[in-house]
Amino acid sequence: MNRRAALMLVSMNSQISAAAIMAAALALNFSQPTPALAWYDQGHMTIAAAAYDQLKPETKRRVAELLALSRYPTNGTNNASPENAAKAAMMMAATAVDAIKKPQHGFKDDGEDPTDSAKAPEPGRNTGFDDKFMHKYWHYIDKPFSQDGSAVRSSPAINAQERIALFRKTIASDAPDEVKAFDLVWLLHLVGDVHQPLHATSRFTEAKGDSGGNDVKLSCTGCPNELHRFWDDVPGTDERVSASMSAARLLPPVDPAEAAIKDEGMWIDESFRIAQESVYKDPPIGNGTGPFALTTDYRNNAKRIALARTALAAARLANMLNNELK
Repeated sequence: MNRRAALMLVSMNSQISAAAIMAAALALNFSQPTPALAWYDQGHMTIAAAAYDQLKPETKRRVAELLALSRYPTNGTNNASPENAAKAAMMMAATAVDAIKKPQHGFKDDGEDPTDSAKAPEPGRNTGFDDKFMHKYWHYIDKPFSQDGSAVRSSPAINAQERIALFRKTIASDAPDEVKAFDLVWLLHLVGDVHQPLHATSRFTEAKGDSGGNDVKLSCTGCPNELHRFWDDVPGTDERVSASMSAARLLPPVDPAEAAIKDEGMWIDESFRIAQESVYKDPPIGNGTGPFALTTDYRNNAKRIALARTALAAARLANMLNNELK
């Protein structure tokens, strides 16, 4: 049975049995590990797992119906038990929009600049899974700042904040399920993305942005060689579904008032402030592109921040789906 056939079987089953969802999840699975570009896969799967546990029963059923329509590949390794099949399917789906960046899946690389019409001819498209562009620029919003008085450039109008707002409207509307499924898959990922501080900023030094810390180099034992990748990795790098389920159970508690914040712009403002105050904290992260060596205090603080942000992303994602998914 091919992948699409497995998904169709699930969508035809009105009761959506656990066995059927497991079949779909397994059909979606690709076991080879792949670097992610926004929280590592474990971070996204942990957020999805924690969010799933906060969904209403009717929301879980609706999510399963829509995910059965997905035609995206996924990252990670699905080793979930049958009773956790529906949860695993949502967790795996949260990695899908990073998986489409892998060249073997045949998606078109339309670059990082949505204003480049030659390379990105349809940056604002929202038509469903017939869209075969990677849309890397949907994953972040480069709110600029400078610590040395450098000139800055604003983020393009099409960005993670604009996409989340659009996709939320779609899942709350009477749009076709094919489009809702597409937007849901992106939302499962993007809500996590914008809670990663470096997906909300670009620091300008000598009039050049650092692409959310991707251009800031590190030189320390046991850490990646880029600042952005360090923050991606903090929630964990284990691609097994079971590992992310365990990590979700260990997330810190969330302030209900903060979880109730609906405005994605406020989520991004939080990440932007954290980036300025804690990510680009000097020492050890000085002005410029490094390389910099991270201190133990910096690493410990990063871990605390990352776990708090993943927990908050999960709570907000669950609230969004419970209240807005039609």
